[in-house]
Amino acid sequence: MNFPRRFVLLLALAALHLNSISVDAQSPGAELAQAANNLLAALTADQRSRTVFELKSDERVNFHFVPRTRNGLPFKEMTPAQKHLAHALLNCVLSHRGFYKVTTLMSVEQVLFELENNAAYRDADLYYVTIFGTPGKDVWGWRIEGHHLSMNFTVRGDTVLATTPSFIGVNPAEVQRGPRKGLRVLAVEEDLGRQLAKSLDETQRKLGIISTTAPRDILTGAARQVKPLEPEGLPATHLNSEQRELLKRLLQEYIHRHRSEIAEADRKRIEAAGWQNITFAWAGGLEPNQEHYYRIQGPTFLIEYDNTQNNANHIHTVWRDFDNDFGDDALRKHYEQAHQE
Repeated sequence: MNFPRRFVLLLALAALHLNSISVDAQSPGAELAQAANNLLAALTADQRSRTVFELKSDERVNFHFVPRTRNGLPFKEMTPAQKHLAHALLNCVLSHRGFYKVTTLMSVEQVLFELENNAAYRDADLYYVTIFGTPGKDVWGWRIEGHHLSMNFTVRGDTVLATTPSFIGVNPAEVQRGPRKGLRVLAVEEDLGRQLAKSLDETQRKLGIISTTAPRDILTGAARQVKPLEPEGLPATHLNSEQRELLKRLLQEYIHRHRSEIAEADRKRIEAAGWQNITFAWAGGLEPNQEHYYRIQGPTFLIEYDNTQNNANHIHTVWRDFDNDFGDDALRKHYEQAHQE
């Protein structure tokens, strides 16, 4: 079959473009180091002194998700160009979906500002970037944190060693009036969780519904280290095929907040520990606007979701790693190997 020369030329150009993408593509770790160094180069000496801490500093594990005074450089004190570079750093680790959630929840602070009569501490620019160690040199880390957001990353070379603790919340969970009425940043997390809980039959609910009253917040709070929670809930092996698919979709909504390479590494760790070892637990009401809570737990990780405050219109979610929060496990292995060399 003979193709028009113009069509053949277009195919050739497309192939060259794809080749250039594959050659130029960087690993998450390399991109992060480049983005972090780009940001640092654009800061003044004073800004850098407030942004950079030693990797072993206690500040690296000083995370929280409430409005408070923080260390690091806030967006509020950045120039427009610096803000672009800070967003580029965030974009290196998040998927399109994750970047949308994070930047949109930050913007919802303006909604709170208006709802709470111009409360000064409700500020969409009070999100802080902090860097630990030297990007691109051995092991380093960084954090973005503010109200309803704390994302912590540990990096070595091409590899992102850890992405937890990872907290994302939003208030209001659904904007109920004004020009943004109907906005629900964490709609999928809420709707899929409720759909799974409501699908449980009477026998399954004996294990899966752990309480008719939801806790007032995530149970792990801002603890430095966490352990598996009890009761564990309903094992995935007790779910039918449709329910297992719902659980996977819900779990993937959390996993795929990060870019594909990072998400794939998380999926492999979960798979290695066994999908059959994952449990689901629900507490509280089963209908919209009722206080509710759920958790997904596996041998290596814990996800908590809570929506109880402000008349069940205020969501907190967190992903924790039992061994590797703040890169603890990866760093321990790294330093053990270094001492053997």
